[in-house]
Amino acid sequence: MLLLALDTATPAVTVALHDGTRVLAESRQVDARRHGELLLPAVDRVLAEAGHKLDAVSDIVVGVGPGPYTGLRVGLVTAATFGAALGVPVHGLCTLDGLAYASGLTEPFVVATDARRKEVYWARYGDSRTRLTEPAVDRPADLADQVAGVPAVGAGAVLYDTVFTGVRREAPEHQSAAALAELAVRKLAAGEELLPPRPLYLRRPDAQVPANYKVVTPR
Repeated sequence: MLLLALDTATPAVTVALHDGTRVLAESRQVDARRHGELLLPAVDRVLAEAGHKLDAVSDIVVGVGPGPYTGLRVGLVTAATFGAALGVPVHGLCTLDGLAYASGLTEPFVVATDARRKEVYWARYGDSRTRLTEPAVDRPADLADQVAGVPAVGAGAVLYDTVFTGVRREAPEHQSAAALAELAVRKLAAGEELLPPRPLYLRRPDAQVPANYKVVTPR
C-alpha cells in the first residue's frame, strides 16, 4: 500500500504519504485563502521527500469536511482527479475524525473547528477513534450547557474558549493529513468501510445569487 492523504476542509492545507506501516512524509500549511495554490505543490513536496512518484500511489483518502464550501472542494476535486487518472480507489473520512484521532484522547471529548459566521462545526467522541454524534454546525453560545468543562480540541474550541472551557491546548489545533492517513490505514486493515469522497457541507455556500438578480437575455 502507498496511501496519499489530503485535506483542505480547514485553514490547514495538509498532505501525507503512508506506506501501510508508517507515515513517510507530511506537509501542512495554514492559510485559509490559498488552498488551490498550495495543495499541488504540497503533494509534489511530500512525494519527493518520500522518494516516490505519483503513479506509485495505490489509495487516496481525502477529508470530506465539514468545512467551508470553497476550501473543501479543492481537496475533493484534486483527490477525485488523481483517483481517475491513476485508476485507484478514493476514500473519504470525516475531517473531525482526523482531528479526534490526532488528539490521542481516551476519554469522552468534543472536536470543534471554525465554521465562520460565528459558528463551529463539531461532534462528540467517546475516544480518539469513536465518534458518538453526527457532525453539526451551531453557534457556540447554543452549545454552552453541553460542552462546558468537557475536554475539547480543534481551532473552533480554541477560538471560543469561553464556551469550550475544557480546551486541550496541547492537542493539534488544525487538521493533520498524517493522522488522517493513520486512521484510514487502521480502518482499511480492520475491514471497515470508509465514506464516499463526497462533501459534507452542512449548510449552504456563503456566495449566493442576489435576491433581486434579473436575468438579461438578448432580444
